[in-house]
Amino acid sequence: MDFLNQVLFVRLDVLPFYVLALVIGFTVHEFSHAYFANKFGDPTAKMLGRVTLNPAAHIDILGMILLLIAGFGWARPVPVNRANFDRPRLMSIVVSAAGPVSNLLIALVTAVIYYALNYFGVIGSFANNRIDIAIYTFVQYMILMNCFLFIFNLIPLPPLDGYRIVSELLPPRISAKLHGFEQWAFLLFLLIVFLPPLKMYTIQPLYELAGTLSGSFYSLGNLLFGG
Repeated sequence: MDFLNQVLFVRLDVLPFYVLALVIGFTVHEFSHAYFANKFGDPTAKMLGRVTLNPAAHIDILGMILLLIAGFGWARPVPVNRANFDRPRLMSIVVSAAGPVSNLLIALVTAVIYYALNYFGVIGSFANNRIDIAIYTFVQYMILMNCFLFIFNLIPLPPLDGYRIVSELLPPRISAKLHGFEQWAFLLFLLIVFLPPLKMYTIQPLYELAGTLSGSFYSLGNLLFGG
């Protein structure tokens, strides 16, 4: 057990809540990409069975393992053919932004539901207080990890959504030049993230920022339901 606690990014006792929050966050994130791409006229994701909330269609095993170990990972990317869009640049931006925005909405909805349940006396009414603790722990990870996914995916480095958004906003000539450097930028990104001396300056600040953003949702819950 001590060995696993040293290897894993989170403690064993909270691991199920961490994994469940990530599975939900990844699934809704990738579903949102697929849904809007299909809505805007690109059936690529739909033909591959990605317009679904079934986690099996979106979860990447290696990406999940790395999240458990390093706190950084990925889901299966949704293939998008922008040539099928009536307005390729605008619709590509919306499709790319849909994933991170969906994670932000998950965090918001989770906070509102939790404080609503607390306000109406559902939380705290269980005979076994372990249920209340489990619910609170799950809510914490749902909000934190979805805030993290929101922030992380907006980083303007390939293959993240932030890069796709920025590349669409740039003039086509500059954007075309960037595409030639994508593979090298991706390798640089992996080095920055995975080198232990650099993680404290890359991934760790993102989690701290996610924690700050999470706090705003708790404050909103308090404001709506009076604590």
